Amino acid sequence: MPSAESNATARASTPTAQPVAQLSGVSKVYGQGETEVRALDGLDLTVNQGDYLAVMGASGSGKSTAMNILGCLDRPTGGNYRLNGVSVEELNDDALADLRNQQLGFVFQQFHLLPHATALENVMLPMVYAGVPAADRRQRATEALERVGLAERLQNRPNQLSGGQQQRVAIARAIINQPALLLADEPTGALDSRTTDDVLQLFDELHHQGITLVLVTHEDDVAARAATVAHFRDGRVESLTHNKR
Repeated sequence: MPSAESNATARASTPTAQPVAQLSGVSKVYGQGETEVRALDGLDLTVNQGDYLAVMGASGSGKSTAMNILGCLDRPTGGNYRLNGVSVEELNDDALADLRNQQLGFVFQQFHLLPHATALENVMLPMVYAGVPAADRRQRATEALERVGLAERLQNRPNQLSGGQQQRVAIARAIINQPALLLADEPTGALDSRTTDDVLQLFDELHHQGITLVLVTHEDDVAARAATVAHFRDGRVESLTHNKR
């Protein structure tokens, strides 16, 4: 198990950058007594603005739980999580949902697109919840789909798109509200190797455009695209590797 000192200094980049997400002494416990499972155990991790961080670890290492907490999909049992300076655990459910919609974007292994909606309609959906006027929604969704290379696919439904194209729609939807943090959980797990490379190239481009990105993966070649790799073990960061780019 890593020392408290090594865990406490886990940072995705230099400490002079502006923090976007800060996990401080975060624990997550499921069950109690003999059935207690400590998924996170005093996790410290800082993600700074402009970082591209890959998270790796064996099954049960805590990486998925950490991602759920970073994404405000779950609450920590203990410790503190600050997203753009906001202490997340102090928010009620409505405020948490608003923060999630305004500050976070999500990309998953399964694309989670509405099957009967067009690519354009799928991308507009987060803006509906954010109260963006209809005319602005259409323009911004069109621009987002153009940004991910799908300008000719605006009116296609998911069953008319390849797996890689569906993931591109999901990425456009994730960035439509200009999130402070983009979270990708095994985003290439359902794709073949060629399509995986296309999607990773898109992530590279988004990162170079200034998007802060955290990606969970079990594949070394996927993690190698990130600037930094956090290796999880026993609910903490065991080590950080900085890739040469």
